[in-house]
Amino acid sequence: MEGPHAGPGPVVLDLAEKGDREAAALGDRGQCQVEGAPAPAHGVPESGARLTGGGAVHLIDLRGEDVHTWRLPYRPGRHARILPGGDLAYNGVLPGEEALFPMWHKYRGGVLGVYAPDGTVLREYRDPLQHHDAHHLDDGGILYTALEPLTDAEAAGVRGGVPGSEAAGGTVWADTVKEVDAEGNEVWSWRAADHLDREAFALHPDYAREHWPLINSVTPLADGNVLASLRSVSAVVVISRATGEILWRTAPGTVSQQHHPTELPNGSFLVFDNGVFRPGHDVPYSRVIEIDRAGDIAWEYHDPARESFFAPFMGSAQRLPNGNTLVTDSPAGRLFEVTAEGLLVWEYVVPYFGGYEEAEVRGLFPAEPNAVFRAYRYAADELPWLEAGR
Repeated sequence: MEGPHAGPGPVVLDLAEKGDREAAALGDRGQCQVEGAPAPAHGVPESGARLTGGGAVHLIDLRGEDVHTWRLPYRPGRHARILPGGDLAYNGVLPGEEALFPMWHKYRGGVLGVYAPDGTVLREYRDPLQHHDAHHLDDGGILYTALEPLTDAEAAGVRGGVPGSEAAGGTVWADTVKEVDAEGNEVWSWRAADHLDREAFALHPDYAREHWPLINSVTPLADGNVLASLRSVSAVVVISRATGEILWRTAPGTVSQQHHPTELPNGSFLVFDNGVFRPGHDVPYSRVIEIDRAGDIAWEYHDPARESFFAPFMGSAQRLPNGNTLVTDSPAGRLFEVTAEGLLVWEYVVPYFGGYEEAEVRGLFPAEPNAVFRAYRYAADELPWLEAGR
């Protein structure tokens, strides 16, 4: 559905969660119906963007119609977005890598590239241990998440998780955050093993011990520090760029297996709170919350029937210039926009389906869903090449 309060500008849908085959992305339209994507209401621009898998990246408008396509040589590694100036930042999956543990192929990346609108490779950086997120900086550098194996002593100190669920050889893989410059030189790094208290950041008891603490989002803050989401320990933290120490964290129980925290102009954080294993609730539900620096929830959206909106994995939220919030209900492939009062004013369901290439992941996830990792909306003036080509 769409209404008069829908925010302006195009939408980027990032289908980088699944390795959609190109045939599924391009050829199945006749078998799929786009739900909830009628013509825009009066005053809403009709340009937009969608990012889909299998190396085919599509730009769609708010009607759900394709307006541009990139063709890239790698299947998606979770995340993509359009950079200032209109080039595409895309995390691709590095071919030929072995699975570090059963879930590794599900969220690994390895190729961090920037591509012109015509698909020309402008630059690529490779790290086979990169996963989930990468933030391309204005100076050409990249801030991203990666893995490292812990020593036996370090692994023994990790608390929580299912006993005996370590990776092969008893290995616990832990997160690092790295920054490289435009030439690929490492200029900053951070180790979870050096800076996270094991008791305060213990794995949920139902999670595997193969990966700790599972950072699924990382972004620089206005003050130069780093905001990160630690999914498997249910915490959002601010990391000191100068010392590596944890300057701020959500209080225990505030978020549950969350994704995609972002800083708002007022200094608060917008978070997609998945709600898996939410304390004190027997029926799970997801929500989007705004948390101020005092740790208080200043704003919250959940479905009026709470259980009707539950995304057990992935998810994102973007605060739009008009004050509305764009929400990605990832497993359902559903994007929707809500006002500050919680009124639904725009909705779109992704009609493209696809599965994983790797047999290890296909065995765990045999279905071919329309899941979406994140979505972004852009104004027309952020895509000058698109308007010029019309």
